[in-house]
This record gives sequence, structure tokens and C-alpha cells, in this order.
Amino acid sequence: MKPLRIAATLLLLAGACLTARAAYMRAKAELAAILIRRAWNESIKTGHPHAPWPWADTHPVARLEIPHLHYDEIVLDAATPRALAFGPAQLQSGAVPGEPGNLVLAGHRTSWFRSLEGIKQGDKIQLDWFDPGHSGVHTKTYTVSLIEVVDPKEVTLLQPTTEDALTLITCYPFGSSPKSPQRFIVRAEPSDPAI
Repeated sequence: MKPLRIAATLLLLAGACLTARAAYMRAKAELAAILIRRAWNESIKTGHPHAPWPWADTHPVARLEIPHLHYDEIVLDAATPRALAFGPAQLQSGAVPGEPGNLVLAGHRTSWFRSLEGIKQGDKIQLDWFDPGHSGVHTKTYTVSLIEVVDPKEVTLLQPTTEDALTLITCYPFGSSPKSPQRFIVRAEPSDPAI
């Protein structure tokens, strides 16, 4: 009987540890989201990038909204694995928000870009950004023109362009499947190219 009690106690302890770790990770993610949004608001006010916490190696550069999906997230600078843990992020090989070219944003298929599962051609995407040195927000609205699932080696849609474009990329298939052998790409063009 004693070994059974020991096994049951160990299982309960393991379950309690896993539950505590999950609660900690969730609380950490929620706090990070609050700090990132606060840094975004401060960046808008001052016109200078603000890190969400003192040791952060990234900062907010834009706000991405997709009304049809009720999506509203802050975009971080530099799509490193660490930055992508806290939100969608800008690929350094693409254009910078507000400048002409192909602005490429990446996000995880299990979290930040999971909503892209419901995106449709013709959906509107709004991007807000600030100019360094100037307070206030600039806004551009894009219209989804292409949705493709491609091989990871297919990088044509991620390459720089002379015309304005917004490209969103995540792994595929969506969800928690252990494998994601493809990439889901959304290309959007400015709704009003004159702006």
C-alpha cells in the first residue's frame, strides 16, 4: 500500500508543478502584453521607440488590426525567436513601416497569427506606425489580395519590392500539430495607393 501512496503523491506533485508552471507562463504573457501596449502608447506620444521592460531587446514599431477577425496586436521590431514569443514581429529584410516596399511581418501559428486561419481575400488590414522623432500615428489600410500555402523554400513573396505591400507569414498548418512543413502567406496591397 505504501508504494501506491508514494506514486499517488508524486503524481499529485507533478500535476501541481505543471499547473503552477502553466499559470506562471500565462501570467507572464498577460503582463508582457500590457507592458508592450504601454510601450507602444509611450512611443506614439514621444516619437521615440520605448522598450517594454528595461532588458527587452525589442520594441513596438506598429499596430496591426484586422477588423474582420477582431485582431488587434502590437508589432515588435526584429523577428527574433525571443521577440516572436511576445508578439508578431517585423522581418528586418523587409521594408520599414511607412516606407515604400514590402513590409513583412511574422507570427506564430499557435498564437499571434492563429487568427489568420479565418482571413479572406478582400479583407481590410490596418497598420498604424509612428515616425521616429515625431509624435502621433500614421495609418495605412491594406486589402488582402493573395493567400497562399507554400514550401518554406519558396521566398518570392518575402522579397523586397518597389511597390508597397504588406506580407504576413506564419507556419502551416495552424494549431498545435508538432509539424509545420509549410508556410501560410497573406499578401495585401494598399487600399488607396495614392496615400
